[in-house]
Amino acid sequence: MSILIENIDEIYTADNDNKVIKNGYIIINNGIIEKINKMKEIQQENKKQFDKIIDAEDKVAIPGLINTHTHSSMTLLRGYADDLPLKEWLETKIWPFESRLRKDDFYWGTKLAILEMIKTGTTTFSDMYFSMDEIAKAVKETGIRAVLSEGLIEENDGEKGLQNSIRFAKEWNNKANGRIKTMLAPHSPYTCSREYLKRIVNKADEIGVPIHTHLAETENEVKITKEKYGKSPTKFLEDVNFFSVPILAAHCIYLDESDMEILAENNVGVAHNPLSNMKLGSGIANITKLIDKGINIGLGTDGVASNNNLDLFEEAKIAAYLQKVDKKDPSLINTNDLLKMLTINGAKVLGIDNLGKLKEKYIADLVLLDINKSSYFYPHHNNLSNIFYSSNSNSVNTVIIDGKVVLEDGNLLTMEENKVFQEVERRASELV
Repeated sequence: MSILIENIDEIYTADNDNKVIKNGYIIINNGIIEKINKMKEIQQENKKQFDKIIDAEDKVAIPGLINTHTHSSMTLLRGYADDLPLKEWLETKIWPFESRLRKDDFYWGTKLAILEMIKTGTTTFSDMYFSMDEIAKAVKETGIRAVLSEGLIEENDGEKGLQNSIRFAKEWNNKANGRIKTMLAPHSPYTCSREYLKRIVNKADEIGVPIHTHLAETENEVKITKEKYGKSPTKFLEDVNFFSVPILAAHCIYLDESDMEILAENNVGVAHNPLSNMKLGSGIANITKLIDKGINIGLGTDGVASNNNLDLFEEAKIAAYLQKVDKKDPSLINTNDLLKMLTINGAKVLGIDNLGKLKEKYIADLVLLDINKSSYFYPHHNNLSNIFYSSNSNSVNTVIIDGKVVLEDGNLLTMEENKVFQEVERRASELV
C-alpha cells in the first residue's frame, strides 16, 4: 500500500538533532518511509498514485512507541493481586494463577494486550512469557511488531524447555513479513545455573539471536547471587561469558559502579520499568548514570499484574519525574530524551535497524496524535511537552505499523474489541 499523510502540524522525527518539521507530509511505500518534507515541497499532481490519503490537520506525528519489556498475557491478571510484598505476591497469587493458564488463554490475553498497546500508540513490544507460539499467532494476526522469547526458569523448564525455546526462536524469527523477531530468555541469574546459562549463550550465538533477561531487579536477588557465587549478578553473568552475545537486560536497579562499567563495555541494552519497580517496591534504577556511561535505555511496562496497564505515555512521564525527584534535579530526562527512549533507543535496545525514527528509508511505524481534541494541548507553546507532561494516550488517533493502518480515528481495524473483552472476561473468571 502507498500512503500519503498530508497537512501534519508537526513531525517529531526523533532524529539525532531533534528535528521537527512543521506543516509537513509523509509518503509511505511498501512499508517504508519514502519521503518526508514540508507541505510546500509536495507535488500535488502525484496524489493520484496513492492508495490512501490521510489528512492530518491538527495532528502531530511521532515514531511508533516501543515497549522493551513486558509479559503480554498477564493482562488476564489485571487487578487480581495488588499491594502485596513481592514474595507473597508471587507465591500466593501470581504463580498459582499462571499454573492454571491453558494454551489458548495466552492467545486471548495477548490479544487484549495488543489491543491496549495499539490504542495507546505502541507499535512494537518485547515479550518474555510462556506458550510463545500462541503469542506469536496473535502478533501475526493483529499487525503489530514484536520481539518474542520463551521465558526459561531452569527448575521448571530444564532441558525440555530449552529445546522448545530454541525451536520457537528458529521457527518464528523474521516471520510475519519480518514483524516478528526472536530471542532466548533465561529468566534471571538466580533462577538459572551457571551451566544452564552457558548453554543458552552458546545456543543464542549458534542460531544468531540476542538474549532477554531480568537483571538486578531486587536487593534480594543481589543477596542470593552474592551468597551463592560471591559476586553481583552482573559479575556472575560476566564470568559465564553471558555478554558475548547481544543482551537486553530488564530493570537493572541494583548496580554498582563496576557493574555499570561491564554493561557499558558490552553494549548491553537496558529496559527501564519505573511503574512496575515502584508498585512492587523494588527501587529506583539510576538511569541517568547509566545514560552518562553511554548505556542505551528503552522503556518498558513490565506485565500488567505489576503496572497495571501498558500505556507508555504514562510510563514516560513517571520515568522523567522519578529521576528528577530522586536526584533533586529538574533538568534530568527532558522531553526529547523521553521521545528517544520510547522510539529510536528502544529500537536499538531490541537490535532492530532502521526503526524508531521518522526518516526516509526507515520502517513506517508511526502514530498520529490529535492536538485539537482536549484542553491538555492548549496553549500550543510546546506540543512535545504537552504530549508527555500534560496529555495522555487518549490523544492517539491513528497508528500505522509496517506501512499499514491498524488504528484509524481511534477505531481498531485488525480485531473486534468487544469479542476480545468478552473472551478475556470469561476466561479470567474461569481461571479464578
